Amino acid sequence: MYEKKRFLMKTVFETARNELPNASDNSISIYLSSLFEERYGFLRDERSYVRYYKNTVKKNKDYNIDGLALDYLSKYVGYDNFDDFCNRVSIEGDGRTTFTMSFKDLSDKIQQTIITVTPTILLPDFMKKNGLGIFEMTFVLFLVTGGVFFSNGKNSKSFGIISGWEPSAINKAYMYWDKDRYMATDSSSLGAQVEVVPMNEYIFKYFKKIMRPDTLTAANSLGKVWYNKSKNHVEFFTSFGKHPENEKTLKDVSERILENYAGKNAELEE
Repeated sequence: MYEKKRFLMKTVFETARNELPNASDNSISIYLSSLFEERYGFLRDERSYVRYYKNTVKKNKDYNIDGLALDYLSKYVGYDNFDDFCNRVSIEGDGRTTFTMSFKDLSDKIQQTIITVTPTILLPDFMKKNGLGIFEMTFVLFLVTGGVFFSNGKNSKSFGIISGWEPSAINKAYMYWDKDRYMATDSSSLGAQVEVVPMNEYIFKYFKKIMRPDTLTAANSLGKVWYNKSKNHVEFFTSFGKHPENEKTLKDVSERILENYAGKNAELEE
């Protein structure tokens, strides 16, 4: 999973560089933040994209990126979501640097092209020279540990962080917040005390309240957990977004917040 996240971030930034040739990593992060908000309605500040890229690509570390962000990052480079991305790429460490490209919806063209190259060749340059658009193809760039193979199969697998929901639930038209997560419903009204909103698949899957803040530490939370503080009470969540009850925008957790309101100082709700 780490190798695929690393490849995804590498591809996202190379794609953005193709649009902003002389941009710095910070400028690309600002661009991505603005673009994702405008195109997908997805709010994430530029510092998050800097952290994702710096840790996974430059530091070659396994840095946790939440499922919602992974889905939108995958959409940006032409996939349906991160599941689609993972199902289409397989990484094998054979000691070579290999690009494997699987074309989508190009019935009159060769379905797969495999190119073994030196690490200095960048995929965006190859694409421009050969007239290939990002949305015409799926592709893999793997610069460190070995070969890459893409297949056209879509054997879906659920994300490990998702629990407590059935695939059929997202087919319902509405959802409502119930203590620590959204619940699906077919009804647009469940009474004056329950706010029912249109189904949002991503929020429904990934946005949950963390009920055991005593388990949170800097190691497992920084860059992975968001919080809301109201009336000196702090609540933690698994994804960026707005608080489902007071609609305040959630913030990235900091070491200070974790020290004061999580771990041994956490207040557990019943």
